[in-house]
Amino acid sequence: MGKRVSVGGVMIGGKGPLALISGPCVIESRKGCLDLAKRLVKLAESEGIPFVFKASYDKANRTSVDSYRGPGIIEGLEILQEVRETFGVPVTTDVHTSGEATLAAKVVDAIQIPAFLCRQTDLLLAAGETGIPVNIKKGQFLAASDMKHVIGKVESTGNKKIIVTERGASFGYNNLVADMRNLLEMKEYGYPVTFDATHSVQRPGGAGTTSGGDSRWAPYLARAAVAVGCDAVFIETHVNPAVALSDGANAIRFSQMRSLWKLLRSIDDVVS
Repeated sequence: MGKRVSVGGVMIGGKGPLALISGPCVIESRKGCLDLAKRLVKLAESEGIPFVFKASYDKANRTSVDSYRGPGIIEGLEILQEVRETFGVPVTTDVHTSGEATLAAKVVDAIQIPAFLCRQTDLLLAAGETGIPVNIKKGQFLAASDMKHVIGKVESTGNKKIIVTERGASFGYNNLVADMRNLLEMKEYGYPVTFDATHSVQRPGGAGTTSGGDSRWAPYLARAAVAVGCDAVFIETHVNPAVALSDGANAIRFSQMRSLWKLLRSIDDVVS
């Protein structure tokens, strides 16, 4: 049995139930973030879902300089803290620098390392030194076997609260492919494994000045990942993806979340 990691009391991994990490790609507004958090918490409570809320305060790797990035770390962390305190739910966000990791750790229950930054040694060390769980997204450019070195950087700080996430691999230009073997290979390192269903259907830079995507495939990939045996599913969602300020093309509409989760849980019940 692999390790179990507690994210604000939500247990991920081991023989525990399938967990959900979900929220908007980026904080678009305080009101919008709190509204979506409320909807997700109600869903989690009614369906008995181990749930962690995720939202970014800054999307630092947008395709275009003109793309919306978010409210920034100060306002963003204030909003995430409000979500945490208002709804009693664990929260996570991604960080881009060592200094951000230190600041974010005062508010969030887990730090997320973006895929593009998963080899940045100083960032990984700073995240590990916070002592809180670190969720590392496997880079689109890495083999699953390369993640043992990434994991080792965080482990070197003494922090063993590690989660690894599969989010697709580069497949030519402007396209990704999800290799389910990666979930099994990364499980061999002994830590919980998450599948990022929505970023796995992203088309990086595929819309010219923004990234494209094809959200219709995300539920199918999520089903496959749960059948393979992932410990949690990462899903970015939005009330109206068509007007989302980031990654709307690959986000799942919130109205679809309940039926999707019922299906994922039924698959998990069979394979676990």
